[in-house]
Amino acid sequence: MEIDHIFIFSKNNGKEADDLVSFGFVEGSSRIHRGQGTINRKFYFENFFLEILWVIDEKEIQNETTAQTTLWERSQFKENGYSPYGLCLLNCDLTDTLFKESKIYQPDYFPKGMSIDIITNEKRPQLPWTFRLPYRGEKKVNDEPIEHSNGIKFLTRIEFEVNDKICKGHFTDYFTGFDHIAFKESKRTHLNLEFDNKTQGKKKEFPELGLTINY
Repeated sequence: MEIDHIFIFSKNNGKEADDLVSFGFVEGSSRIHRGQGTINRKFYFENFFLEILWVIDEKEIQNETTAQTTLWERSQFKENGYSPYGLCLLNCDLTDTLFKESKIYQPDYFPKGMSIDIITNEKRPQLPWTFRLPYRGEKKVNDEPIEHSNGIKFLTRIEFEVNDKICKGHFTDYFTGFDHIAFKESKRTHLNLEFDNKTQGKKKEFPELGLTINY
């Protein structure tokens, strides 16, 4: 099971991404999500990209189409305790069971008839918003920069620290047995990304993003 990308909601109009640039990451393209009311900054790697996301239009993100996604609630994580993270998995046979009863989201910025399978985790909002794109079995081809001055190349593991008791259920049970995706009961909401099997033996904290990078 492959991870396509992860997003982190920003409360400072994406300025937290400046710290990633200072750390040595080369920034890729950005995109306005028309009709969804969000915009992003992105950082690409050999097998994954990291997206910093924030709201630019409160009416759009709360419109009839987008309201079902609970992305607005996610963006208000400082006030309501929701997880600010989104986990995008590659659309493949392995994820069919997880998304069997998922919601369908047809964003305005996608061509008509092209939709996203979403798991909002609205009953357990401390867990990440989880989704898969319509591209079946392969990642969308891009021409983004992936050479970074800090030498980081390849995502090898992610861990979500969840500020709640990890209760067994369909969502968390699905990830049992996958060593590269983990959920940890914690006193904080936090994301740990491991790159290159920690071959450099280094760690960098990004407190404004709730992010730790081990590499």
